[in-house]
Amino acid sequence: MQSKATTVDEYLKELPEDRKVAMTELRKVILKNLPKGFKETMGYGMMGYVVPHSKYTDGYHCDPKLPLPFMSIASQKNFIAVYHMGMYADPKLLKWFTDEYPKHIKGKLDMGKSCLRFKKSDQIPFKLIGELVSKMSPDDWIKIYEKNLKP
Repeated sequence: MQSKATTVDEYLKELPEDRKVAMTELRKVILKNLPKGFKETMGYGMMGYVVPHSKYTDGYHCDPKLPLPFMSIASQKNFIAVYHMGMYADPKLLKWFTDEYPKHIKGKLDMGKSCLRFKKSDQIPFKLIGELVSKMSPDDWIKIYEKNLKP
């Protein structure tokens, strides 16, 4: 379900009420814990958090006109998704998250390489997501990105 919204407010307005509540809370937790230097945007039909060109002029290697993506959140057809590129690129951060998850939520973690999927809004570990967001600054992300992902 890719949105055509051009702003975060437009995106949130078009969501069904149950998803709007969860996505608004997720956004609030992210913005509260997001280290200084990241910027909230819309990209790929999702709410995104990026390292802007003003901080990292090279931009995203797939399309240097775009800022360097860090994380995104989206209301998909069957779940709410949190995409965190830092967990994909940093095995220590991934291990920390997978070790912490069972302390916050009962049940199996539904995760892809950088995607956390939450089928039920009441199963989103907001506090843990906030901690995850706070663990990597833009400078940390740029270093890891350049070491691991940049061609």
